[in-house]
Amino acid sequence: MNTLEIRNLTKTFGGRKAVDNISFAVPENCVFGFIGANGAGKTTTMKMILGLLDADHGEIDVCGERVRFGATKTNRLVGYLSDVPEFYNYMRPVDYLKLCGEIVGMSKSAIRKRSEELLTLVGLSEANKKIGGFSRGMKQRLGMAQALLGEPKLLICDEPTSALDPIGRREVLDILKQIKGKTTVIFSTHILSDVERICDRVAVISGGKITLQKSMSELKVQHKTKAMTIEFGREVDSDEVMRVLNENNFAPTNYETPTISIEDIFLGVAK
Repeated sequence: MNTLEIRNLTKTFGGRKAVDNISFAVPENCVFGFIGANGAGKTTTMKMILGLLDADHGEIDVCGERVRFGATKTNRLVGYLSDVPEFYNYMRPVDYLKLCGEIVGMSKSAIRKRSEELLTLVGLSEANKKIGGFSRGMKQRLGMAQALLGEPKLLICDEPTSALDPIGRREVLDILKQIKGKTTVIFSTHILSDVERICDRVAVISGGKITLQKSMSELKVQHKTKAMTIEFGREVDSDEVMRVLNENNFAPTNYETPTISIEDIFLGVAK
């Protein structure tokens, strides 16, 4: 069963097609990587899924229900995390989730139970201070908790790791790994190593058009290379390893060498 189905979707701004007749489906309980450079059409597509933009042409179904611009009932099935979530900085995490739960009509007991579960999931159960004092990574994890509060069938994450340091990125990806199999996730990003780490399927969008759709297993069979990935608990440790490698004239081209040549795949289909 597909949680999301998009058919022949088109959106034009001032004569330019931001989204150009795209079609794809997202199977239930998978993490779907929606890959593209800035301006490729990712955010426009997601806004139409949320009913915030009116499509010029095409259809969107969430769990078999049609999305309607401006008054869609399907948003009760959807959680959304923006790249830079906004909060009331004077609130504490529990207070903020309580407010969000009340807005969507959850009971007090359900809010309390779900908030405890989610704050534990995102590693903020002991963070009893005002949100204004949170780091960028902590705010992103709280945004994840808010997006999951209503137990959505579909979670849309718009560039959730783009502004984070390596440790913050890993924390967000670890959360997505934990909900994998329980919630369908659309993971919009241009960070290709993140896609390889958590996604089951991918679609590449370039110039408003879908240029590639495949499962990660298919990509690995077709494009795998010999490589290794090393993860460090502290950034200082990775810096020390890189220093030693450099001193011995054995330095990789980057810190996160992928196990498949996904950068080459992206560059090839995005032309």
